Amino acid sequence: MSETESKTFKRLNFFRGFRTSERDWNDGERYHVEKRRLHNRMFHGAGIVPHGLGGFAVSGRGRGELAVEVQSGYAIDGQGQDIFVWEPEIRQLNPNDFKLPTTVYLVARYVEEFSDFISYKENLDFKGHRRVAEMSKVEWTVTEPDINSEIELCRIALTKDVKRITDAKDPFSPADNEIDLRFVPTAGCVGSRLDPKALWELLEMVQRSKGVYSYLFHQLRVLPAADVLHGFITLEMLLHSQLIDLHNVFKLYLIILGHQWTVIEEIEANVPQVSSQRDFANFKKHVEISMQKFEERSFSADFLNKLVGYQSECYKFMETMFDRGASKKRPKVEANTTDTNAVIENIKVRSKAFEDQMNIEGLDMGLIDMIDPTDPASERDHGWKIVGERDRYRTRQKLKYPDGVVVEDAG
Repeated sequence: MSETESKTFKRLNFFRGFRTSERDWNDGERYHVEKRRLHNRMFHGAGIVPHGLGGFAVSGRGRGELAVEVQSGYAIDGQGQDIFVWEPEIRQLNPNDFKLPTTVYLVARYVEEFSDFISYKENLDFKGHRRVAEMSKVEWTVTEPDINSEIELCRIALTKDVKRITDAKDPFSPADNEIDLRFVPTAGCVGSRLDPKALWELLEMVQRSKGVYSYLFHQLRVLPAADVLHGFITLEMLLHSQLIDLHNVFKLYLIILGHQWTVIEEIEANVPQVSSQRDFANFKKHVEISMQKFEERSFSADFLNKLVGYQSECYKFMETMFDRGASKKRPKVEANTTDTNAVIENIKVRSKAFEDQMNIEGLDMGLIDMIDPTDPASERDHGWKIVGERDRYRTRQKLKYPDGVVVEDAG
């Protein structure tokens, strides 16, 4: 049994002859329940488990009703209790239940009830519930949620004349009578469950985009590009740490998109040599498409693949433009075709005396020093001599240079 008051966990230990009672079995169940809740509290915290079932997504009804639709989901409250909603639910809102204007909260609570009651006719003292049903309850309240016992799914600032509830046009600043999801807590998740191929494509896009914004900042001095560059660097670190998943990648990338738009505004205002080009217009168009897709709030693996595709087109357009601009600015330099081996060969077969300044194979050269192996004084002055060799025979030789000059000597 778990004795939380005395900070001691006690586990059942069976032995031969151990006579158990209902208390022993209930203590055994309670031990495992307490341990699981402890794990939830310490390792995951309280909040909605991202992408568990339907993620507890809350949206307005398309008919303009005073109601919201709650998708299925899994959450953990502050006590570590599991909150499951297995099917989507519609939650009506009756303004007459509240004193308007006010803020109402939609919360999910853990509820457990005894079930499967049984009694034995042979002995009516033997009766009871064979199961405890772990359930949940989703309801409206005007009291700010206590995370220890309930999880906020959304909040809405209602006006006196509220006629319908809608999704927020600006999720970061919802208006009255719009669904506010800013304060929905998220339980912690470790590791990434994204497809390895999707992770690799995302990483490749991030790395190529870094090069584009590095060029914009360091070479073209577009200062807001530094914010995008640092955003991509941070995202790359998180990818290598295996901390990017569907529950956070869209929020992170939305930050980068905001800075990308600032870069576009800066280029249009101050960098006409870039903003006037067709590739820049295509780049801007794909950033706009990315931002518009976010408004649909369909945060799925399919949307992530499309987002990576749009952003990949962005860096490709900019790379093409930069490469073309660099080739136009690059001065044309005649290649130096002087072959060093040809110069050395020319010196080796030269029959004329070496001058102080000469041009050999198009290369200007200056005479630094010269040694004459047949002159003892020249050898001595340069500290040069042949060691370990002696005359074996004498002969007279006549040699001809390639230019026809003949030399003759005996030795």
